[in-house]
Amino acid sequence: MIGVAVLLALFVLPSPWGLVLVGSALAWEILEKVFWFSYTKRIPLAVGPETMVGRQVEVIAACRPEGKVRLRSESWKARCSEGAEIGEKVTVKAVEQLTLIVSSTTRATPQEPMPRAS
Repeated sequence: MIGVAVLLALFVLPSPWGLVLVGSALAWEILEKVFWFSYTKRIPLAVGPETMVGRQVEVIAACRPEGKVRLRSESWKARCSEGAEIGEKVTVKAVEQLTLIVSSTTRATPQEPMPRAS
């Protein structure tokens, strides 16, 4: 298809214009490839263990201290030092090989009582 377009441009158009058209199309294609290549290099990759840290996951097997959690639609082995029950939401703190280190997000931390105003 491209070959037919080049042949038509070279043999149907008047002498200098066929070469100008083919050269312009070739330059346009090269510039477009360079632009998109440099543009997509700026986009950070969204893969790897560092993308999991900070995500909230659901416990599907009680973590005492080891269990399982669901991250997106995948089941992962997890370790939670404070423990977590099934259905509880926890946050991924780190990734060690194929185990997610998580901590509880739904449990309230003990707070100091507010001082009374006199």
